[in-house]
Amino acid sequence: MPKNDRRGSRPRSDKSETSRFQGSKSGPRPQGAKPQGPRPQGAKPQGPRPQGAKPQGPRPQGAKPQGPRPQGAKGPRSHRPERGEGGLWLYGLHAVKAALGNPQRKVKRCLVTARAAEEVGAKLLDRVRYEVSDIDTIARTLPPGAVHQGIALLCESLGRRDLADVLQPSERRRIVLVLDQISDPHNAGAILRTAAAFGVSAVVVQDRNSPPEAGALAKAASGALDIIPVVSVVNISRALEELEKLGFWRVALAGDGESSLKDAAAENGDIALVLGSEGSGIRRLVREHCDAAAYVPIDKAMESLNVSNAAAIAMYELRREG
Repeated sequence: MPKNDRRGSRPRSDKSETSRFQGSKSGPRPQGAKPQGPRPQGAKPQGPRPQGAKPQGPRPQGAKPQGPRPQGAKGPRSHRPERGEGGLWLYGLHAVKAALGNPQRKVKRCLVTARAAEEVGAKLLDRVRYEVSDIDTIARTLPPGAVHQGIALLCESLGRRDLADVLQPSERRRIVLVLDQISDPHNAGAILRTAAAFGVSAVVVQDRNSPPEAGALAKAASGALDIIPVVSVVNISRALEELEKLGFWRVALAGDGESSLKDAAAENGDIALVLGSEGSGIRRLVREHCDAAAYVPIDKAMESLNVSNAAAIAMYELRREG
């Protein structure tokens, strides 16, 4: 009888069973266990990225590119704010010339091209520390889109003025314009320019709802900002009360006025003409502080005029009558 082979009948131990299946993909991997063997090429590691690792994908917005900038590449044009260095920037030939010619205007420095310097003249430029510059340098100093004509002036604001102080006695009719909530600098500037052409004594504005004394207003006014006294007040109605005490006949210019401007101003002396914004017109309380409401006759084909155009016609009519 053959002998039994004990090696074949010996039961296998748990240790040998475990080693047989070690590394098998079947069943969950114990927590924290690392996979055996090298990681396949291109496989993405699991878990959080190690500290200091370089992120993949597109560069976040605003990140600074590495290396030198390609020759000829242009970035966004930088500019300084209109207010800065303790003052404000005025620009444009007429605006700057008028500011330099105004002894009440405190000037600081000027940037000017060689061509613009010839047009302004040495007499005015001698009043300020100026630097001959190029067009691009001047443009970078000013707000985007500023039409500077090769010159920019850093100066101080003219400051607040009192209505009674600026109204000097005159042999001819004195005209004061009162702007009620006209906030567009181009309209306000055009009105100032026309006011200077017709010898207006002063322009009254409200401090809250009027364009700031700045480059856009001065450019639109074409120098009139330094010719016509602009009086900023807190309350338009109170300013009209003061004008009444100073002997002014107060007329509100409105499309639904009771009479034409010619008739309303015919037999009166000094006139305070009130102009309202194109949207809402003259406010009720302001209109109640006027002595009359008058209109400029126009054809029925048009409902109204731009406020700066209406102001020009009205000033011509007032000056023609007095």
